[in-house]
Amino acid sequence: MQLHGIICRVAGRHPCGWGSCALFARLHLLVTSSHSSRAAARRRLGNARSASEACVRLYGRMMEENSREHLDTDNEMGGEDALVGNVNKLMVTPPGYTGPPKKGHIVFDACIESGNLGRVDYISEFEFDLFIRPDTCNPRFRVWFNFTVENVRETQRVIFNIVNFSKTKSLYRDGMSPVVKSTSRPKWQRLPAKNVYYYRCPDHRRNYVMSFAFCFDREDDVYQFSYCYPYTYSRLQHYLASLERRNLDYLQREQLGLSVQQRRLDLLTITNPAHLNQEREKRVVFLTARVHPGESPASFICQGFIDFLVSQHPIAQVLRDHVIFKIVPMLNPDGVYLGNYRCSLMGFDLNRHWQDPTPWAHPTLHAVKQLIVQMNQDPKVSLEFYIDVHAHSTMMNGFMYGNVFEEEERGQRQAVFPRLLCQNAPDFSLSSTSFNRDVVKAGTGRRFLGGLLDDTSYCYTLEVSFYSYMTAGSTSPVPYTEDGYMKLGRNVARTFLDYYKLNNLIDESKLTGHINSPFDGSSTSHQGNNAGNGKVKSDRKPHGVRDY
Repeated sequence: MQLHGIICRVAGRHPCGWGSCALFARLHLLVTSSHSSRAAARRRLGNARSASEACVRLYGRMMEENSREHLDTDNEMGGEDALVGNVNKLMVTPPGYTGPPKKGHIVFDACIESGNLGRVDYISEFEFDLFIRPDTCNPRFRVWFNFTVENVRETQRVIFNIVNFSKTKSLYRDGMSPVVKSTSRPKWQRLPAKNVYYYRCPDHRRNYVMSFAFCFDREDDVYQFSYCYPYTYSRLQHYLASLERRNLDYLQREQLGLSVQQRRLDLLTITNPAHLNQEREKRVVFLTARVHPGESPASFICQGFIDFLVSQHPIAQVLRDHVIFKIVPMLNPDGVYLGNYRCSLMGFDLNRHWQDPTPWAHPTLHAVKQLIVQMNQDPKVSLEFYIDVHAHSTMMNGFMYGNVFEEEERGQRQAVFPRLLCQNAPDFSLSSTSFNRDVVKAGTGRRFLGGLLDDTSYCYTLEVSFYSYMTAGSTSPVPYTEDGYMKLGRNVARTFLDYYKLNNLIDESKLTGHINSPFDGSSTSHQGNNAGNGKVKSDRKPHGVRDY
């Protein structure tokens, strides 16, 4: 109550009733844990000009400090306070052990970019219960995990139990497994499905638990485990910087805004520079990704999309000559950096706030919405496509969600692009693609922009499985790799040529070169760790090949 009064007084008004300020409620768990926290909060709020600025400043600083603090290394890590931050170089020893550290006393660390692991319980020398840290300021979401393990003993065999998932339905039921890499094998690999178990556990109030067995085979290695292939904010920045260094006249990178924690919101424009003439009619395709930070496959799709459009492939050249592509690769940079699954720094699911984003609570979403609204009001701009890229935790393949309209003809036109994409991408499922106007999705980009833009615009959510796809005629799922996701992004880009040819917006007589030639990505590959289908360059067996 005292802190809430301070926040309200800073804003120049009287304290309001307990719980009536939604943002204060989000801060309450963090700032009432100790007297020192409250005193620090008072000091930090002194120069704030508004209640919103006070809340943002307080929460941003506290979370940055929290990410650096060491959690209690005592093995009795009970209580929810342990889940506010990530474990930091936590050595887990047997209860009562007081001797010097030994090899095999595993050290867990999630204070890495996009890291998430909130607590570790020692069960036995062979077994550990692991607790996912909830999204910052939102305890509802516990799905993403990403942490490192070191100080292991060669041939040490363990079982890790992820015990507090917030979702019960999961692709772990269908053969999905976590990914792993290590110092000597820096390419991500999926663990063997036979070593992964997903079940209701009576020891954890019958919650669903995912257990995986692992045998460490190199004492000096640091091992990293993750829910899916991570794609961090830093990785994106390195990738975009490498594109800038190429000085392509048809690529522009600009900072559209900043997140709450002052991270870049990047906007790429890819087109023939002649299209940027103020007097020229503009045909725009707008694509966004990573509004949900834990859905890392969306970033690989987005990179594949960009790689293709900036390449010298004949289709890419034709598309640049006819279309302006606007791309926001990471809508939620704070959530990605912090290792959240669904929310922003302040606990908001940004994909439910398109109707009324605010510049202080949802600055990245606010900036993108403003840009789209401005383009929509420009009579020389035709915003023809909006695609928001996501990953799905319970379904296979790639697929799309679209909107439902009263005009049947508009609905039929909206179905054209997914049908064309299905012909280009063997992992895209038309049968899983659906069109709806579900009330709970009213605040999403697809739904909001579908109502805002005119009837010549098409808005979609592109989903891709966290795990695998099934091709026509196959009997077993094919697990996605990093390159598999990028290939889907390249195929999305190619499909725009088919769409515009079908609608006579691209003259086929102007198409030159080998339009159907494959894209190998060699000229635009900047990430050394992109997973492909090649063999691991190591004289050791891949991770997890030993039976437990």
